[in-house]
Amino acid sequence: MPTPVDISEEAGVRYLHFGSEWIQGAMRIARPWALELDYTREMMASLLLRPEPAWPRSVLLVGLGAASLTKFLYRHRPQAKLTVVEIEPSVVAAAQQFFKLPEDPKRLKIEIADGVAWLAASDKTFDLILVDGFDADARAGALDTLPFYRACRAHLKEDGLLAVNLLGRNRGFKGSVERIGGAFGGRALAFPSCDQGNAIAFAATGEPIRLPLTELRTTALALRKQTGLNLLPTLARLSHWQSCAEGVLAL
Repeated sequence: MPTPVDISEEAGVRYLHFGSEWIQGAMRIARPWALELDYTREMMASLLLRPEPAWPRSVLLVGLGAASLTKFLYRHRPQAKLTVVEIEPSVVAAAQQFFKLPEDPKRLKIEIADGVAWLAASDKTFDLILVDGFDADARAGALDTLPFYRACRAHLKEDGLLAVNLLGRNRGFKGSVERIGGAFGGRALAFPSCDQGNAIAFAATGEPIRLPLTELRTTALALRKQTGLNLLPTLARLSHWQSCAEGVLAL
């Protein structure tokens, strides 16, 4: 049965819903390319962890929503080829009609498919995989399983990165992080929850990441100047986080 897609607007922000009040995506109408929701900004902390200007060159996004992450990467990482896997055709149609999803087959490929099945059948590898898939009841289903996270690991290139949107206040949150860590040999961590309760988990391949918070701040300032994305509040939270007690983010 197709997922019902609803659109609402309030105070200049347009929202995407799946037949409930649960927000599946948002866009400030005056700034359609900006990241409106905190958790989408935190998913782009990926660009701090791999700060090379030519990275990423290939991105897989599992779950389209309001296309916020897709549009941000499309605009600010012109070297990147983007593949989006979205199970609901109605979500793609809504993103095109209401959220300014670009049409550019050379750089942006939209696959209407189940993310788990698509990845299992694919032979492609990516620099960055972003997973943000929930149903109307905020359930991730098979996207939050050890086999799926192992598939993500198998489809990442050397020095690749996985970022997953989790619900930090959910009872199953700890288990989700443990599954990601299990798939990546322990190389996983989850940032402290955002204001809305989302928490972003990251996992990495390749060389270990050890970045002083002072260096991350310099990178964040440059990223803000280039893109308008302000990750300084994220870094301020990390500075009080036990995992960064020595002023170094390690992954």
